[in-house]
Amino acid sequence: MKRLLLPLLSVALLAGFRPTPPMITPPPSRIASGPVLLTLLDRDTGALLPQYAHDGQRWTPGEHGHRYSVRLRNASPQRVLVVLSVDGINAISGEQATPDQTGYVLNPWQTTDIAGWRKSNDEVAQFVFSRPRDSYAERTGRGDNLGVVGIAVFNETNAVRWEHRPATAPRRAAPAPAARQDAARSESRVMAESAPAPAPAPVQRLGTGHGEREASSVRDTAFERATSAPAQVSQVRYDSARNLRARGIVLDRPARVPGRQPQAFPDQYVPDPPRR
Repeated sequence: MKRLLLPLLSVALLAGFRPTPPMITPPPSRIASGPVLLTLLDRDTGALLPQYAHDGQRWTPGEHGHRYSVRLRNASPQRVLVVLSVDGINAISGEQATPDQTGYVLNPWQTTDIAGWRKSNDEVAQFVFSRPRDSYAERTGRGDNLGVVGIAVFNETNAVRWEHRPATAPRRAAPAPAARQDAARSESRVMAESAPAPAPAPVQRLGTGHGEREASSVRDTAFERATSAPAQVSQVRYDSARNLRARGIVLDRPARVPGRQPQAFPDQYVPDPPRR
């Protein structure tokens, strides 16, 4: 059985920074694709990074030099195992990531922030948005998958399994007569030949560096996977704001911040009233 880690609810604080500790939260009203919600938190600003849908993927703008954490929210009533990949590398073991490797076990409804590369049960090296050549993946000769954070999620044996019910498939249209099909194929060829070639993708500007050490406590636990294949695989791509705009992503419009819910207590202290 592989070694698995359980994030502790008590988290040491880093001087000058107060991270959001793992918490127990009620389930959200709607879950899109699986039991675990994946978001990135800019630790230098304290803001959850927005995600933009583009070309079938989710994109997040990062800021060079900023520390970040991967926020995982288990929105299900049972424990799950989350294998975390950053730039194609397992964030716990440092191996080239595959779903069958070691991961984090989240309790029901638990939210936790993974702040870095796991160095021991008590310490991590911070995730930092860096230049590609300074990324951990590139420095270890594995820079082919820069700019992506992903999770593979497993249900536990004997637990109620997560089931994602896709929307009802649209009805198929009646097949067109042969002549109409030939005309449609001919028109498609003409359109394809006259369409301009797509612009080349911009060169990746960000990777994830191996930053300073900080305290982060976990403990070993046992977890038996219900299936060999994950119940959920999700990923988010990240790059500089400049590169996202070069890809045609409009960053100036309101973006979806995953997991953001109305808060009854958004601030901790009473502010001064306006001056008269």
